[in-house]
Amino acid sequence: MQYRKDKNGNDLSILGYGCMRFSKKGNAIDVDKTEQELLAAYRAGVNYFDTAYIYPGSEAAVGEIFERNGIRDKVHIATKLPQYLIGNRAALDRYFGEELKRLRTDYVDYYLMHHLTDVAMWEKLKKVGILEWIREKKQSGAIRNIGFSYHGNTDNFLKILNDYDWDFCQIQYNYLDEVAQAGRAGLQAAAAKGIPVMIMEPLRGGKLVNMLPEAAKKAMQDSGRNWDPAEWGLRWLYNQPEVTVVLSGMNSLEMVEANCRTAGQAGSGAFTEADFATLEKVKQAIREKEKVGCTGCRYCMPCPKGVDIPGTFRCYNAMFTESKMGGRSQFIQTVGLTREPAFASQCIRCGKCEQHCPQSIPIRDKLQEADRALRPWPYKVAIGVARSFMFRKARNT
Repeated sequence: MQYRKDKNGNDLSILGYGCMRFSKKGNAIDVDKTEQELLAAYRAGVNYFDTAYIYPGSEAAVGEIFERNGIRDKVHIATKLPQYLIGNRAALDRYFGEELKRLRTDYVDYYLMHHLTDVAMWEKLKKVGILEWIREKKQSGAIRNIGFSYHGNTDNFLKILNDYDWDFCQIQYNYLDEVAQAGRAGLQAAAAKGIPVMIMEPLRGGKLVNMLPEAAKKAMQDSGRNWDPAEWGLRWLYNQPEVTVVLSGMNSLEMVEANCRTAGQAGSGAFTEADFATLEKVKQAIREKEKVGCTGCRYCMPCPKGVDIPGTFRCYNAMFTESKMGGRSQFIQTVGLTREPAFASQCIRCGKCEQHCPQSIPIRDKLQEADRALRPWPYKVAIGVARSFMFRKARNT
């Protein structure tokens, strides 16, 4: 296992254990199977374990397993504040206390504001006293490092990143999402500030393994590297020194062993020009199914009416490169739940975007097409309800 440093000089395994996808036995987590897998990872050198309040049963399973095996003080636990449920100062202590009880511990090594999609969510937390609360918890030792996990556009990520002296952050990032969400720009901005970056969805929830088109698989096979799709994705991330920890939701011993082996061999700067060329072929094979040839260059932005043009197109394409539900789910997270509406329906067809598009995309027409696909009426209703819930408290504080 290889390690990279956090802000305090602690060694963190470059492979982190994502605890959202534990195996189930009936409706509950299979604790015996999960224990074998967690301990196998621990023995291989993994020391960073990431869970969250809303992962059903996950915090309790982690707490039980670590306590039973006497390794709590030998690992780093990361868990998350459900900020979308917070309406007042008392709620901060209530949820945090419940998490400590579940985890059977009196401190959390890495604590995140969970699932920020917009700077407005962070501003809401500040209004209920989060800054003072964090200061108290850090002074008492109940929280060792404070950070945030993020799904949203790059601009809002940078605003949140620069608004507080964070100890770390967590972003979705992989070779297909290089210019999406926080993206490479966000990764490099955090690294420039000395902020460790934890990576989630390194393989798009397994989609970059199980849903690759045949042409993409062939490109990998023809490379001569003898790496499977998961190894390609992980090695691409480890190649970047700005990446601190890559989280993998492992739920089999075989997966643990394979990913630990990769984490022991891969390193920054190890990718060759041929390796990058192979992944370009892979991405091209994936993009052949796309509906809009948007590269995410953002030359079309900002839209005078606030439409998230590249975000909309990326999610629209994901409906065809992954699944309809997957693309719509991404749309809800990254476009639908920003504080200021960013829907394609706000377009007034001024044409400014098309004047700057290097790909000569008929953006105005494609936005209408994408909006119809991404927001059929049940999704419009769901997004409206979610927005009302997420931002109601922000208006009332």
